[in-house]
Parts: sequence; structure tokens; C-alpha cells
Amino acid sequence: MTAQIELKNIEKHYGSFHALKNVSLTIDKGSFVALVGPSGCGKSTLLRSIAGLETISSGELSIAGKTMTGVPPRHRDIAMVFQSYALYPHMTVEENLTYSLRLHGVGKAEAKAKAAEVAQTTGLGQLLPRYPRQLSGGQRQRVAMGRAIIRNPKAFLFDEPLSNLDAALRVQMRKEIRALHDRLGATSVYVTHDQIEAMTMADWVVVMRDGIIEQQGRPLDLYDHPVNRFVAGFIGSPAMNFIEGKIASDGRAVDLVGGERIPLARQAEPNQPVVAGLRPEHMKLATGTPTFHFPVGNVESTGSATYLTSADGHLQLVQSERSTVSVGDRVGVEIDPTLIHLFDPQSGKRI
Repeated sequence: MTAQIELKNIEKHYGSFHALKNVSLTIDKGSFVALVGPSGCGKSTLLRSIAGLETISSGELSIAGKTMTGVPPRHRDIAMVFQSYALYPHMTVEENLTYSLRLHGVGKAEAKAKAAEVAQTTGLGQLLPRYPRQLSGGQRQRVAMGRAIIRNPKAFLFDEPLSNLDAALRVQMRKEIRALHDRLGATSVYVTHDQIEAMTMADWVVVMRDGIIEQQGRPLDLYDHPVNRFVAGFIGSPAMNFIEGKIASDGRAVDLVGGERIPLARQAEPNQPVVAGLRPEHMKLATGTPTFHFPVGNVESTGSATYLTSADGHLQLVQSERSTVSVGDRVGVEIDPTLIHLFDPQSGKRI
């Protein structure tokens, strides 16, 4: 693959605050990359640095093989879609779409033809005469995306574009954004705090925390093989359960506080303290000999699934069916030993 965007050893300081710390990332042409992480992790700062809206303190940034150091945003040939839509309220949809073209001297007839083409691609064909105030949130977001598409840029940058939409519309719009990406063969960089958006939309997910990249890779690789406890807890919904314990003297199980034992599928170093990671969807109510037990403190049913939470709130189990379990019951749990993750309690790194 050809690299469309390359970042090498990027540093960003705001006075004494170190926002980006030695960030290196290669984004291939035509790929869809999601930057994900909690609030304040640096993902939006990184996106704005690519756009040229933030000046990097040090490091090298290139787009389509050209160094962007000192190049203003308007000359980087990228298009950005914001959370706030940023539409001109006094302009029609067509005028919003064609505004950037007209600024660059494109003739009225050509701009109008391009607007019609983009409107067809984004489902805005019947809305060209309307003003933003006459549109729904989803329609306004389509206009914002259409305004980016019409320029045919080298990359699309999305800064949490679905945050203002309701849950059902977010699901619909993430499908539409991914479909647009595939139709256009675009290079897309998408910032979100929602790991479900990242997992379902992106080819490549970059997990950030405190200005560094904790892990990057294909979505299911991050789910199956998290490099540390932070990534394990961030990727997956509901979040992974963590239980403290110690490797048994034979190295083949984790001994839990209270005397119960979780068998392992591999040999581990005996007697070392560990944190066992168990995904809620991998835990099942035992039909035979249980792996361990917990008292149920809360039961939530969505109809298609049931969520059981332990009395202390530290464990959650997901059943893909309705359940007869009640609050106060003590349930036996089993889990495939090959699906158990182990982490160092001090460093958080995967063992």
C-alpha cells in the first residue's frame, strides 16, 4: 500500500502541557483509520495537526509524499467534517456545497453540476434549494460531508461528526459514512470516543491515551490481543472484567481471593500476582462444574440479551437470551480457558 499520510515522532506542547508524545503513524491511501480514546487523550489534537489547524512542536508530517511543515491548511488538500456541521445558515444546501469551489474560481455551471453529482451520492438530491434550518441533524451532516466530498481532497478528516445525533441516527450515519468511503476510494481519518464506531467503521484502529499511541491494528486484533489492560478495558462493550489473583503453584490456574480457581489453557509463571481479564460475552452460566461463582446484584434485560452484574459491581456477564436469574442469586460461571487474558498488576502489560 502507498502511504497517504505519514507522521514521524510528532510532538505537541501547549506551554507546559505535553499533548502529543513521539507519535508515529502511517495511514495508507484508501484506508479508513479511526483514532479512538478517552477525552483528553490527544486524538483531536492529532487530527487538527494533520489538518494544519495546530502547529506541531517537532516531528515530521507528510501528505501524499509532500512535507507539510509550515504549509497552511488551505494548501494541504484535505477536507474536514466537524461535529458542529459548520454550515452557512444564510446559504442553501447547493450554495453550501459549491462555496469552496467558487472561492477557487470554478465556474457557476461547473460548480452547479458538481453539486448535483455530490447531492446524488449523499442522498441530498431533493434538498438542494433548502436552508440548513429546514434540515434534520442527519441531513445537515450529509451536507457537511458533501461539502468535503465536492473538493475531491487527498484525505477526509472527521472530528467526532456523529456526537450530536441520537443513537438510531448514529447507527445509520456510520453505515452511510463507511459506504461513502468505499464508493469514493477515499482516505479517511475518523476521531471518536466511541469504540463501537471505531470497531464497526474502520480498517485500522489507533487507541490513544495521554498523548501516546497505546496500540494500533485491525479492530478484531485489538479485541483478541490487547497489549495492555487499558486497551483491553477500552475495546469491547460491555468492558472487560478484571479479577485480581495469583498464579497457582502448578502454573495452570489463577487462584482468586476467596479460594476459587480459574483454570488456564497455558503454563504461566507460578505464584506471580496477576489480573485476569474476562470478557462479559465469553462468560456463561455454568451447565456443569462452574469455573467460579458470584452473587447477582443487578439484572438488566433488553429482550435479546440479559446483563447480570455482581453484587459488588466488579463483574458483568452477558447472556444472549432471556434469563430466570434474580437479584440475590448466587450463580456459577464457566469460561473457555483459551479466552482468559492475563495482565501484570503493576505495569498493566499483557502477560
